[in-house]
Amino acid sequence: MKTIHWGILGTGRIAHKFASDLKLVEDAELIAVGSRSPKSADDFCKDFPVKHSHGSYEALVKNPDVDVIYIATPHNLHYENTLLCLRYSKAVLCEKPFAMNTRQAAAMIALAKEKKVFLMEALWTKFHPHYIKMLEMIGQGLLGEIRSVLVNFGFKPIAPIPARLFDPALGGGTVMDIGIYNVFIAVSVLGKPDHIEATMTPASTGVDEQCAILFKYKNGAMAQLFSTFSSNLATEADICGTEGRIRLTSRFYEPSSTVEYYKERVDSKEVIPIAKEPGFGYQYEARHVNDCLRKGLTESPVISFADTLLLMETLDKIREIAGIRYPADGLK
Repeated sequence: MKTIHWGILGTGRIAHKFASDLKLVEDAELIAVGSRSPKSADDFCKDFPVKHSHGSYEALVKNPDVDVIYIATPHNLHYENTLLCLRYSKAVLCEKPFAMNTRQAAAMIALAKEKKVFLMEALWTKFHPHYIKMLEMIGQGLLGEIRSVLVNFGFKPIAPIPARLFDPALGGGTVMDIGIYNVFIAVSVLGKPDHIEATMTPASTGVDEQCAILFKYKNGAMAQLFSTFSSNLATEADICGTEGRIRLTSRFYEPSSTVEYYKERVDSKEVIPIAKEPGFGYQYEARHVNDCLRKGLTESPVISFADTLLLMETLDKIREIAGIRYPADGLK
């Protein structure tokens, strides 16, 4: 069985975590890294020695030994970085948010289809055992009819504060950085909302420092989603139905989260056993990508293009209603 050869585009914190977890994937090997500067690429290789250290993204995508590239750059660069990889027929796993808006996401997907090259959004939570268990329990009818979803995600950044959190040019603000997980969970459980309400507290840069979102559905179900950079929140998710409730404990989007099941009474907690693996949790999505590539797929059956576009369209609508706008929104 041929080993899948990975490259990583970008050398930041998340790139380091992904590289570490790739060691846990049996049929994967990290062989190349690409950065905008040779020094950054070489520094990355001190922690993760690889065969090829590229001082430009172009050199990485032109490397014939690389099968698939993980894009680990800031939000605003995902569009151009993905298009670059696809033009050279490199399979792509692009970190979330997939793009800055639906227009960009649609163009990325269109090129992948044209080139017949694999492309997937790296929404890692969808492959975590606790998330899969939650969907399984809902599918078994343990919660009855889902009536509400309550999700909060917030932390107070400590110095030195990363520029990407508040810079509009980098896609800053809570909605695109952390609120995307809140929206993802709600849409996973309840589907596309029929009505959206949203309001935000602007930071000095104009991006959202806090954002409160309400989804309403024709069947009466609702989702309340809150994200903030102003305070430290529990970062938990509650999925509530007519017959019971599931709580994903802090942090609900990571594999360390615990699944708590409450049947009818508030004090009837049952902790559902979930097998844990070492690592940060990126190995699950990497294994899935490897499986897709071995099967010759160009689209993931778990995170389809339709899934990515629905999430992006929902985020666009939230930003429109709340008044959150980025420079990329005005670019064609």
